[in-house]
Amino acid sequence: ELRGKFKEELVSLLNENRKELSELAVAKVTGGAASKIAKIKSVRKNIARILTVHNQQQKDAIRKASAGQKYISKDLRLKKTRAIRRALSKKEASAKTLKQTKMDSHFPM
Repeated sequence: ELRGKFKEELVSLLNENRKELSELAVAKVTGGAASKIAKIKSVRKNIARILTVHNQQQKDAIRKASAGQKYISKDLRLKKTRAIRRALSKKEASAKTLKQTKMDSHFPM
């Protein structure tokens, strides 16, 4: 249900949940009802859900805006693994030095 909402709606929901969380925190300190103290966890989870959806929407928008450009920002690039990112490309791996190409041409196997 959150994914269908626009940015403004998400931000307003986030503010409402944060306000509710602060009220619940006050209730906890002042010795409020057990039901209020138990509700803190669910409100925190709701805030996390809203932020997750908001951040994903932002990233998708940035991805669409930067599509077709020569360079992609680092946070939008594929992560893969460190070893794969450091490995030689196919072109680099198959490249031969001048000396090696001469050796291959003069002494074919």
